[in-house]
Amino acid sequence: MIAEKVQQFVRDVPDFPKPGILFRDLTPVLAQPRLCTEIVDFFARAFEHEKLDGLAAVEARGFWFGTLLAQRLQIPFIPIRKKGKLPSQTVEMAYDLEYGQASVEMHADAVLAGQRILVHDDLIATGGSAAAAAKLIRQQGAQVAGFAFLVELEALKGREMLKPYSDTIVSLLTY
Repeated sequence: MIAEKVQQFVRDVPDFPKPGILFRDLTPVLAQPRLCTEIVDFFARAFEHEKLDGLAAVEARGFWFGTLLAQRLQIPFIPIRKKGKLPSQTVEMAYDLEYGQASVEMHADAVLAGQRILVHDDLIATGGSAAAAAKLIRQQGAQVAGFAFLVELEALKGREMLKPYSDTIVSLLTY
């Protein structure tokens, strides 16, 4: 159904960003406005019964649907960005990628203790960026209510890395 529709527009790019990596390019999906609406509807239904106080999305591709989903759910949008991109006081978390290392930040006042935050990104591979987002949220005293991904690369077992933060992990399409 929706997964099959999305899969039609996912472009495989071999050897990006480095040799041996098969990159799942979701940008062709963005050229399908009706499909984008269906994607937001899918995630809104998946989390409509959760008490959510905000949605944290990981830069940059997590912003594509994260802002739309936060609007649909009528909750604040919390950007999690690469180090040095946010203008105010931040908290930072380093993590490993399947092909290197990175660091993300969010504003220190973006979440409050006790809040329930949904974490969204376009894709889960090893789970490093989503786990870093979850650690930032917990570091501020909030809870991770769940995770939402358009694509999951199942063989890389990222879901296992996220289990300590939430049992609610929704992926629209799995490879």
